[in-house]
Amino acid sequence: MTRIGIMQGRLVPPLGGRFQCFPRDGWAGEFAFAAAAGVDTIEWIYDEFGADVNPIANDDGIDAMQQLSDRHGVRVVSLCADVFMDRPLVRASQPQLEERIGVLIWLIDRARQVGIGRIVLPFVDISSIETDPEFEQVVDTILGVVPRAQEADVELHLETSLGPDRFAALLARLPPGVVKVNYDIGNSASLGYDPLEELAAYGDRVGSVHVKDRVRGGSTVPLGSGDADLPAVFDRLRELQYAGDYVLQVARGEPGDEVRWAQRNRELVQQYLAAPGASGP
Repeated sequence: MTRIGIMQGRLVPPLGGRFQCFPRDGWAGEFAFAAAAGVDTIEWIYDEFGADVNPIANDDGIDAMQQLSDRHGVRVVSLCADVFMDRPLVRASQPQLEERIGVLIWLIDRARQVGIGRIVLPFVDISSIETDPEFEQVVDTILGVVPRAQEADVELHLETSLGPDRFAALLARLPPGVVKVNYDIGNSASLGYDPLEELAAYGDRVGSVHVKDRVRGGSTVPLGSGDADLPAVFDRLRELQYAGDYVLQVARGEPGDEVRWAQRNRELVQQYLAAPGASGP
């Protein structure tokens, strides 16, 4: 069943100018805000900025998360592992890589305890895959943790800046049941990729979608005002019978207006989902 979720931190004002981070002081309140905005899920964030206070790190914190989830009817079904933007799984020394793989294995185990079904692994920007040796290293790293992910019933969703054919080649080396694509609509637009070419190359492996808009070579902008061909993307995903989650990772609105802004963007996504060729309001 298709659900519309929201990236954690988007329902509270940004912290210290950070566009996206774990909301150290506001995470508990976001469950009520998410319910008010009418979204189904929250994509949790684990990053360096909030690691010392992230409730996913201890059993009492997980209990609190689950109680809030039950109270407000908003599920935590995915985790965005932004810690690997701070400590990339590429361009690392062997000791660094081993430590970071240990963090990933730990996150898989914590995800299982929460009931999280997928972890999004970012290979973009500072964490992008740039060379053939890095490509091979990523294959080896993912294959090394696949058994743990399978045991935990946690999927690994890769978000990369690779072009369509190169990303398809990476996926061909990795098991489809557990390794899937996190398709970021806005990032693809910023990179200048053709979404129809991308989805032709690996549309059958898409397991989750981040919804945002960006200008080519530039920053995130409100939905419908950038270079993302949103109608084409939603239409093609419909043709592929994609029934997974759409997670709002949209440009921020005015501080203090987060719930209304989330409602507006949720309604816009619902319109895109409702009918072929929908252009939104």
